[in-house]
Amino acid sequence: MATIGLVVHHQRPEAAELAQRTVHWLLSCGHRALLLEEPPFPDLDLAVSLGGDGTMLRTVDMVASAKVPVLGVNLGNLGYLTTVEPDQLHDALDRFVSGEYRLDARMTLDVRIFDRHGQVTLHCGALNDVVLQRPAGQHTVRARLAVNGAPFLSFAADSLIVATPTGSTAYNLSARGPIVSPRARVQIVTPVAAHMLFDRSLVLAADEEVTLSPEDGAPADLVVDGSLIGVLEPGHTLRCAEGASDALLVTFGDRHFHDILKSKFNLSDR
Repeated sequence: MATIGLVVHHQRPEAAELAQRTVHWLLSCGHRALLLEEPPFPDLDLAVSLGGDGTMLRTVDMVASAKVPVLGVNLGNLGYLTTVEPDQLHDALDRFVSGEYRLDARMTLDVRIFDRHGQVTLHCGALNDVVLQRPAGQHTVRARLAVNGAPFLSFAADSLIVATPTGSTAYNLSARGPIVSPRARVQIVTPVAAHMLFDRSLVLAADEEVTLSPEDGAPADLVVDGSLIGVLEPGHTLRCAEGASDALLVTFGDRHFHDILKSKFNLSDR
């Protein structure tokens, strides 16, 4: 018997309907099934995301620290992180319970804000990216970047992105940052619409510590995996480092990064 939790996109009726059908089907097969809302959760064998990439990010955030694998069902538009389509879900669950699957480990980021006294005021994880963006009415984000405590450069830009390899195909891609294999373990720092001559991305090792500190007495909004979660105030510091727990994504058979990239972005060989 397996214990399987489902996370549902609340604004997609088809996701709620699929969740209800799947719960009934799992119970009829002798498994334990429940809808996941907020932790704590019982011991889970699998978390199923019913939505798009946003729902996947939310699901990973809910269960990654407990090392629970996540199966993504595509009910969104792009569905870059998801694995199966809705009509494939029951077969996928059968294969998971039978052990016919693989786990794709994805690097995460450990995200912390420190106040001027060195106390942690915010702590969370990220699978895709961390973004410092200009608040409404502010022209730019100005922040000092340091790597392993050594000052590197002061940036002036519309936003600053710190992305994982998984997140390299999200906002980082729109900002013309590099596309990175999700098997790599690096951090990608990309300025968006830089108001300076240096506008290139930096690709740093996973074990390097990236810190950003506001300049000119202006705050910056902090967006993690697409959600606004706080404000980085002057005198405070944002630190990004490799997360302690990888996100574990369930896959079936061989899924090659370049094939997925070509499929999702309609790329041809010519």
